[in-house]
Formats: sequence, C-alpha cells, structure tokens
Amino acid sequence: MTGNERREAGPYSHVDFNAPAVLRKWPSLNNQRRTESTGPYMLLDGTLDECIMEFMAKPESTRHLYEIQTAPQPPLVTETLLSEHVAELARLREFL
Repeated sequence: MTGNERREAGPYSHVDFNAPAVLRKWPSLNNQRRTESTGPYMLLDGTLDECIMEFMAKPESTRHLYEIQTAPQPPLVTETLLSEHVAELARLREFL
C-alpha cells in the first residue's frame, strides 16, 4: 500500500485486529435475548480477529444474540460491537 492509498483508506486502516477481545452470547428464548438474566456469557477469549471469525461462523438468524467486547479503537471499533458492526468489520477486514 502506498502512502496515498493509506491516506485514502482513512482512519479505518488503523484497526488492530490482534487486540484482545471477548465474544459473548446473550441467553435466549425463542431466538430472542433474555435481558432480564445476568447478561451475556463468554464464548471465546481471544483476539478481535478470532472473535469476528467465530461470530461470522454463526447462523445469520442468530447473530443478534452475540456481541464482541474489546478496547475501543475510534472511530470504527467501540467497546461493545453488536451484530451489524461485527458484520461490517468482517467485510472491511480484507481492505484494512
């Protein structure tokens, strides 16, 4: 990637996919989150990249039950990444 290409890629080119992250799943009933429970439980403790790959391996119809928690990397990565954001990061990962 040349200097011009890096500048055109913008702030997204600085996402650290090796950052520590945790994939969590909300308890569910009939494919709906049970928010009255104790909260989401941990499925994977690894890197942001590993958590994204594990998330993307889940059926699309259940992805809303999952979230990834990691250190914020503004402007794209927030502390808690919900399904829409994880799918977008997965798509952009190839270009970053």
